[in-house]
Amino acid sequence: MADWGVRPASTGDVEAVAELRALVLQADLERLGRYDARRVRQRLRDGFVPAHTRVIEVDGTFAGCVALRPAEDAHWLEHFYLDPRVQGGGIGTAVLRELLERCDRGGTVVRLNVLRGSPAQRLYERHGFAVESEDPVDVFMVRAPVA
Repeated sequence: MADWGVRPASTGDVEAVAELRALVLQADLERLGRYDARRVRQRLRDGFVPAHTRVIEVDGTFAGCVALRPAEDAHWLEHFYLDPRVQGGGIGTAVLRELLERCDRGGTVVRLNVLRGSPAQRLYERHGFAVESEDPVDVFMVRAPVA
């Protein structure tokens, strides 16, 4: 596994995150007939909250991000994107494991949504997420804390 770390996000990270989001989601959104290059970036900009976001760096370089947004009944795992050049090396799994362990210690339910047909759904299922509901575009998943 490459040398990686996680740091708090800042407002200056928004454009790098928006570009990565567009890259990572493009194939799934095109498959679903929903890809719009401007909209995919703007939706990230509109919802980017640095206080809830962590930037993933590999060898000191921006390689991804993940957000954990507190809500009334759970935390929402959002904006979990990893540069395709470093996918498959265990970094995403390690980041997810750390986040979930922290939520487990706090007794926190975690929710997320993935695009229908996305291979990311299998990753989340391996980590204890179950499908809660689906619509034509999104699959909503939930994970109860593990004791």
